[in-house]
Amino acid sequence: MKIKKCGEMARKLRFFKEQMSKAGLAPSFKSTTRDDIDVDDLETKLGELEAELVEINANGEKLQRSYSEMVEYKLVLQKVGEFFHLAQSSATAQHREIESQHAGEASIDTPLLRDQEMATDASKQMKLGFLCGLVPRERSMAFERILFRATRGNVFLKQAHVEEPVIDPASGEKVEKNVFLVFYSGERAKNKILKICEAFGANRYPFNEDLGKQAQMISEVMGRLSELKTTIDAGLAHRGNLLETIGDQYEQWSRLVRKEKAIYHTLNMLSLDVTKKCLVAEGWCPVFASKQIQDALQRAASDSNAQVGAIFQVVHTKELPPTYFRTNKFTSAFQEIVDAYGVARYQEVNPGVFTIVTFPFLFAVMFGDWGHGICLLLATLVYIFKEKKLSGQKLGDITEMTFGGRYVILMMALFSIYTGLIYNEFFSVPFELFGLSAYACRDLSCRDATTVGLIKVRETYPFGVDPAWHGTRSELPYLNSLKMKMSILLGVAQMNLGIILSFFNAKFFGNCVNIWFQFIPQLIFLNSLFGYLSLLIIVKWCTGSKADLYHIMIYMFLSPTDELGENALFPGQKMVQIVLLLLALVSVPWMLLPKPFLLKKQHEERHRGNSYMPLETTDNSFQLDTNHDAHGDHEEFEFSEVFVHQLIHTIEFVLGAVSNTASYLRLWALSLAHSELSSVFYEKVLLLAWGFNNVIILIVGIIIFIFATVGVLLVMETLSAFLHALRLHWVEFQNKFYEGDGYKFYPFSFALAGDEDDF
Repeated sequence: MKIKKCGEMARKLRFFKEQMSKAGLAPSFKSTTRDDIDVDDLETKLGELEAELVEINANGEKLQRSYSEMVEYKLVLQKVGEFFHLAQSSATAQHREIESQHAGEASIDTPLLRDQEMATDASKQMKLGFLCGLVPRERSMAFERILFRATRGNVFLKQAHVEEPVIDPASGEKVEKNVFLVFYSGERAKNKILKICEAFGANRYPFNEDLGKQAQMISEVMGRLSELKTTIDAGLAHRGNLLETIGDQYEQWSRLVRKEKAIYHTLNMLSLDVTKKCLVAEGWCPVFASKQIQDALQRAASDSNAQVGAIFQVVHTKELPPTYFRTNKFTSAFQEIVDAYGVARYQEVNPGVFTIVTFPFLFAVMFGDWGHGICLLLATLVYIFKEKKLSGQKLGDITEMTFGGRYVILMMALFSIYTGLIYNEFFSVPFELFGLSAYACRDLSCRDATTVGLIKVRETYPFGVDPAWHGTRSELPYLNSLKMKMSILLGVAQMNLGIILSFFNAKFFGNCVNIWFQFIPQLIFLNSLFGYLSLLIIVKWCTGSKADLYHIMIYMFLSPTDELGENALFPGQKMVQIVLLLLALVSVPWMLLPKPFLLKKQHEERHRGNSYMPLETTDNSFQLDTNHDAHGDHEEFEFSEVFVHQLIHTIEFVLGAVSNTASYLRLWALSLAHSELSSVFYEKVLLLAWGFNNVIILIVGIIIFIFATVGVLLVMETLSAFLHALRLHWVEFQNKFYEGDGYKFYPFSFALAGDEDDF
């Protein structure tokens, strides 16, 4: 009953909000009423206000309908009166013309014959009736055709356009209409015309042929219109004052109703104990909040003068608890990125901690330009400086999403500036920020030719790419090699981090099987192949060797016993490759075979002679088994299902080690695309416009350059790099350790209950 009462009050408040919206008013957030208003008093007050507002609306609609009818009646009197006046003037003129023609032909017999003819014509005359009103203009042609067909042409119809649209009394909407006047003969024709008028929505109004009465009727209608206008204005003013009064208290009332509804909805989820004298509530709460809950229950018991206080007791259960991470405005967006993939299982490693750094860094690897990074930073700072103002407003979908991720974009911008400084690109233009280039031309003929003509004249450029590489023929091969190898190093490092985190998961949950037969073989397999490739890349960079890494990795599998020759990077490399290849081969059955048999053995030992288990009386926290559900202890162990699952998992990891490493090459591809697009816009738009030595062309070139940079590089490229970084985290990184099959902890909160969509 309480929830129904709250629902009814919520309906009334929604009605008030609709009425305020129609009147162009907004609820005020500054309430002047008391906070301790009683719910019963509020229910009575809302009922009285609703009844008064409904009555005002009904009276206003009636008055508005009468006003609209009077406006139409005035138009009918004016237009039809003009028609009758013109008709009478025309008839008088014709009569005078006829009399003047007969006056010249006067004779002795003329008066007698004329009186006889007039008497005969008077006996043949028939009285014609007429109807007048307004018909919608869009239906006027059809209205005329139907009248003609229904009466077989025995009517005379006259229509006149009304210049301004009029408010239709029935619908209340503005409609373009025509005034019509129909002359007919006979009652049958009249009945047909009345039915047709009703079918076409034509409003009929009375009209008198007498000119004196017409003037009197127009005067009465004008007076009536003035009275109705005054009454309607007074009603609208009263309605506006009433809505303003409601608007001043609307927020407080709606907040109170939402709280009451949320409280009673939660109380309905409680259960009665066996004595049916108290309520029992079971739920989840964070461990750190236990003391706060106890204090709140004690305060509630004291404030309500309860004779018996509330009892708070921790209940042990095998049910999987919900997951709750304490976040702030900075970390919440990063946590949402992880939760979009799946909510972490209870006490599982949270990837959100690492995502704070790795996500914007991988984005920046693909978006490396410190000029574009500064643009992103400035746009984000606008959101951050205005966050108090914007957080209280309703924004559009895209704006709200961007505002919610403002700190993610801030980190992305900062990392983009960092990687842009490493790439030495400012809108694709290099700068000697950290010193002079280490290279110089032998002579003037080598300028803009190739790096063959360059010689090293100074110390190595201290930070990032030497600006001398930009604009040379070997720039693209050099940067391709650098970024491709860097992508492999970053990918192998992040995948190793994911495997290491799986070790901490298994260690925390006490799952030794996963440590020995999942973590160790996975680590060996990945590093025997791609960890070794990463080592070769670093050794080649350090030694300056010209060894072909493609050749080394291919023939490591095809001909592991062949001599490396000039591709050897260190002594004993051949033996190291053979050992690593054998370890990779051994790690595959190591992952596949032992784990299903060990799980079967554990299951048999757990249920051998253990039909009766002692009750647990310890105060330990939840003991969770990551390999079984809460109800899985008594389920049958299907060895075939477990083996097939392990087979799929092994194949997925082995193939995924190759595909995931190749997937990180997107870092290289998108970085190259971003750099080349930026270079094209700079050289083919800005520099080309500059070369014409024309101010207008230069201005047009600058405008095109700005729009291309913002639209393509700062919007589309940002979105593209964001999505690719998202994929690398969800697929390549999190699938190494993250289950993501938990569920969120949603505490009871008046702030959450304040959502108007669920009101």
